[in-house]
Amino acid sequence: MTTRRPDRHTPIGDTHRSLRDRVHEELRERIIEGEYPAGRRLVERELAEELGVSRIPLREAMQRLESEGFLLVQARRGAVVADFGTEDAEHLFDVREKLEGLAAGLAARRATPTQLRAMERLLTRSRKASEAGRLREAVTHNADFHQLVVDASGNPLLRDLMAPLDSRLRRLFRLTSELNDGDPMCGEHERLYEAIRAGDERQAEERARAHVAGTRTATLRCLAERTAEGSDTA
Repeated sequence: MTTRRPDRHTPIGDTHRSLRDRVHEELRERIIEGEYPAGRRLVERELAEELGVSRIPLREAMQRLESEGFLLVQARRGAVVADFGTEDAEHLFDVREKLEGLAAGLAARRATPTQLRAMERLLTRSRKASEAGRLREAVTHNADFHQLVVDASGNPLLRDLMAPLDSRLRRLFRLTSELNDGDPMCGEHERLYEAIRAGDERQAEERARAHVAGTRTATLRCLAERTAEGSDTA
């Protein structure tokens, strides 16, 4: 589900959650949302002062972000926000297509009535947001729907494997947000939900994989255009 970000007016150091986890979530969200674009240098001293934390949890959070592919540590420059190129997207979709299909098939077998109702409510919100032109909201609901499917798979190992992919996917869709027109994705999710509700494992897996394949094609095309535009203006 969507992670609630801390209030910008409250220093992270004043909260009672794990500082490392809270700093990690905040920095990751800033990268995903484009506040920290690719190539930006993140200075520990400045970040520690801004977030109201010591350098120890900050350093731990940044190491985690490096392992997740959000940061690069360069000689003499320190931590720099990593780029997200076409090759990175290709690798992401290679893995996601297989795991999303597996999750949907398992969800068709194991989803509880409560989980099915939650999916249906989320799809309704997504459709309403899309029809009202609130496309950013619709995209968020669609991302949350994928998380519900993974949760409904009943496989904790699969959830652990999918978690870092979700963050990278959110960043990719943020970079290519102009292709997220909402309606096609809503329809595909509704058809996927129908297969899961019917308990049809084969159909659910096929629809999930077809959905990811279609998203892959559109996203890679948009990312390539974005990269070409950046080269032209450089």
